[in-house]
Amino acid sequence: MQFELQKGGLRAAVRTLGGELVSLREDGGREYIWEGNPAFWSGQNPILFPIVGTLKDGRVDIGGKPFEMGRHGFARRTEFIPVDQGEDFITLELRENEDSLVCYPFPFSLKVTHRLLEDGFSTTFAVTNTGSAPMPFCVGGHTAIRIPDGERFEDYELVFDTVEQADSHLLNAAGVIRHNGRRPMLDGSRIALDYSVFSEMDTIIFSMLRSGNVSLLHRETGRGVRLDFHEFPMIAFWTKPGAPFLCLEPWQGCAAWDNESGRFEDKPFCTVLQSGGEKRLTYAFYIQ
Repeated sequence: MQFELQKGGLRAAVRTLGGELVSLREDGGREYIWEGNPAFWSGQNPILFPIVGTLKDGRVDIGGKPFEMGRHGFARRTEFIPVDQGEDFITLELRENEDSLVCYPFPFSLKVTHRLLEDGFSTTFAVTNTGSAPMPFCVGGHTAIRIPDGERFEDYELVFDTVEQADSHLLNAAGVIRHNGRRPMLDGSRIALDYSVFSEMDTIIFSMLRSGNVSLLHRETGRGVRLDFHEFPMIAFWTKPGAPFLCLEPWQGCAAWDNESGRFEDKPFCTVLQSGGEKRLTYAFYIQ
């Protein structure tokens, strides 16, 4: 099922499968979200829950028992239920089910609210532990911003709101973070986009930057989007070489580390909610 939102000159589409906002367009016709062309990547804006990234050997220890889960968790492939809606917002909810309890043995509520703003949209995750045992989880966004027809990937750059000197975490061939692997990536406030970088390292991953905003901008026109991710401790960027999009990904949590204990609660930036506890996180995209 798909729902339409509108506010001023903006329109958005939200899909119950995966709870995703899959379209953001201006009245003039410009579309900002990648259309999911499977020739490159069929995804668009998946919600990452209850893990972000890949587990070590595909398993994680919960209460002394191994549980298996695919990359980025199960929310992105599950139907959400609409629970609240207005002209410019919608809240969708995902709760545990027979399938989820096999790989993630916790009762939970994940509410996702997509809201149109005057010049963009916000997404809020509200995770609640509805069970009795402490519940570890990670959550994140994975928004693919499309490069307009007639423009090149290399015409764009990432611009952070603060001068940084930061290294990117590096993944091994299995998608696990190398504890002793880093690559200098940010010295200043700008990163020029180049497919060769993503051919070499798959994903650019930063943790604990001073910046809370990053813009994806055309170098000549200055047009693009700005992501406010200040509530999230990690930010990642991903594309497939040759694909006309870039994913901007705010993360609370990340892929497994090659030297980690394997226990869910030991994962970097994992949140553990006590019974009845709730965690809310919001990110927002602004058209520039």
